Amino acid sequence: MGKKLSPKAKKRLRFWLIILAVLIALTAWGFMMKTVRYKVKTDKLDKGLRIVFISDLHNCFYGGPDQSGIIDAVHDAAPDLVVFGGDVIDMWGGTKHALTLIKALSSEYPCCYSPGNHEEMRSDVEDFYNKVRQMCPVLIGEDHADMTINGQDIRLFGAINANVCYKYSTQLQECFDSLDEEHYNILVAHQPEDIDFYLGNSVDTHDMDFDLILSGHAHGGQWRIPKLLDQGLYAPQQGLFPLYTTGMYKYGKTVHIISTGLARPLRMIFIPRIFNRPELSVIDINR
Repeated sequence: MGKKLSPKAKKRLRFWLIILAVLIALTAWGFMMKTVRYKVKTDKLDKGLRIVFISDLHNCFYGGPDQSGIIDAVHDAAPDLVVFGGDVIDMWGGTKHALTLIKALSSEYPCCYSPGNHEEMRSDVEDFYNKVRQMCPVLIGEDHADMTINGQDIRLFGAINANVCYKYSTQLQECFDSLDEEHYNILVAHQPEDIDFYLGNSVDTHDMDFDLILSGHAHGGQWRIPKLLDQGLYAPQQGLFPLYTTGMYKYGKTVHIISTGLARPLRMIFIPRIFNRPELSVIDINR
């Protein structure tokens, strides 16, 4: 017969089993998608606008490879417009799950897509962009999109960050050059730490500001502790104790919303999301 554990050994074993169970529970809970709602006010839209913002998907899927988990959540939100932010795919690996989602939603809702840093690191990025363009507009620099939704004129722009160059200037400068006061102007700018640039600081010329700026990239700071680490522990380009990883900020008439994103690849098992569930953003814009 095997040797029995001493009371002290049993106590230690129970302690470590409890710790293991808590870690497993936190990891599983951190992989469950939640819908986060934001309310924005504007003088430009009389009939209102509801946007679903999907950021940092990293080619993950929810509810199976058919993306039924995200699609059902979008149906429940009943948006007027779906905006895909940057990093819908990874710098490596496939693109199937991201394209499945874009195809499904663009067949039912007005959609647009703006890339992030991960797309730009791929050797096949132009092929991916061309596939997306068959389903919805791709927003890069001066390649903006005009939409009329609920009888209201919306103009959408895209920039990865404040410094990436495109055709003749930076993507961001090209966006500023195309601002139109007759439209509600939305900038999808992947990296939130560049907010001073998105607000027009250090931009060569700009006469107007964006009405709404949508960002992701920071993944909510990865590890968060309510009331103590509300912006998380670490974010790319921001380092430890970042300032801009989640939430809504107001700068005059400009509103900046940062999504924690939907990334939950298997490689994140080693860096699990703690108190930081993947986010599907629903934004209501009203007068």
